[in-house]
Amino acid sequence: MQTEKPALPLPEFVALMALMTSLVALAIDAMLPALNQIGQEIGDGSQQQAHLVVSLFFAGMALGQLFFGPLSDARGRRFTILVGLAIFILGTLICMFATDMTTMLMGRFVQAFGVSGPRVASLAVIRDQYQGAAMARVMSFIMMVFILVPMAAPIIGQTVLLWFDWRQIFTLFLGVAAIAGGWFMIRQPETLSKERRIPFRFSQCMASAGFILSHKAVMGYVGAMGCIFGAFLAYLSASQTIFQTFYGLGQLFPLIFALLAFSIGLASLFNGRMVMRVGMARLCRSALIGCVFWCSYMMVLVLLFDGLPPIWHFVAVLFALFFCIGILFGNLNAMAMQPLGHVAGMGAAIIGSLSSLLSVPIAIAIDAFISTDVLPVAIGFSVFVLISWACFEFARCGEQSEHTPD
Repeated sequence: MQTEKPALPLPEFVALMALMTSLVALAIDAMLPALNQIGQEIGDGSQQQAHLVVSLFFAGMALGQLFFGPLSDARGRRFTILVGLAIFILGTLICMFATDMTTMLMGRFVQAFGVSGPRVASLAVIRDQYQGAAMARVMSFIMMVFILVPMAAPIIGQTVLLWFDWRQIFTLFLGVAAIAGGWFMIRQPETLSKERRIPFRFSQCMASAGFILSHKAVMGYVGAMGCIFGAFLAYLSASQTIFQTFYGLGQLFPLIFALLAFSIGLASLFNGRMVMRVGMARLCRSALIGCVFWCSYMMVLVLLFDGLPPIWHFVAVLFALFFCIGILFGNLNAMAMQPLGHVAGMGAAIIGSLSSLLSVPIAIAIDAFISTDVLPVAIGFSVFVLISWACFEFARCGEQSEHTPD
């Protein structure tokens, strides 16, 4: 059911919201082909330092979500999105003119903090205008576009590098942010009326945060998400090193990355069809079993080939593993949000922030051991998938003890 008539035609509204939410994926994945160049030009040349260009982005997003979530409810969606884009542009300029890695990492943190504004507030705009089946329809259209961005972004980044240096990738970010901000400011009116805004009260935020942090099921699912995403983030940060340095794939790297990103998109489509039939809990448990199987298979494969298995065999295993992980991403988040209907805004911010803050040190720890082969990746996935499963079962026990409906 639609709560009020949107100002924009549906195709334009979907395109604008997809652009806003996809800016995160573009800012992460378009950088991947350039990590080695950045590390060699302004860093110490180490792979681990270059990987931080991706990992620290999620730390900035974790704090940004906590800031922009309450700001969106207090000051409105337009203000939040435009402030976020302005901070994103500032961070992009810092990165573009960085002459050392410290400045680059600071710029990436500012970028990530800023991009949390349009990410959080765009979802709020959709919620303001649509409910129920209508919202599900709009979100499905947006997700179709969103899935394409991680597949296309490394190809876009690689194309820029063919003609220019890595700094021009940040010029691309500036252009996209300017288009998104201008389009939104001109065409999309405010969707949160003044009488519906919630003034920021520190005591209320602390009470909501206390409820969320003391909820066993919610924290269990957050732990499961953080562990799974930490291992995945380690792969994401090191993917350029793995495919271009270890396997020497050169300009084929974006195509391999796109193929593996497609597996997560495929999992999203599969999950959308199956979740109403079998339920989130059963799908998550089946996906975790699949993760354990494919992680075990990967470990055996990596050990048999001294750390570097044949490329297509390795990619096939990752494709199957990422399909299982793709099922977990959305379902774990939905299950964590399930008991938090009365504090949904704060709940979404805290869940997103905590899972990101947990995943970043996990990714950095795994990436610290990646030097000549993919054994640390296999070990990282194997260990943290098992911890994630333990967190999931802890959350299920917490649901039963607190009588939370499935």
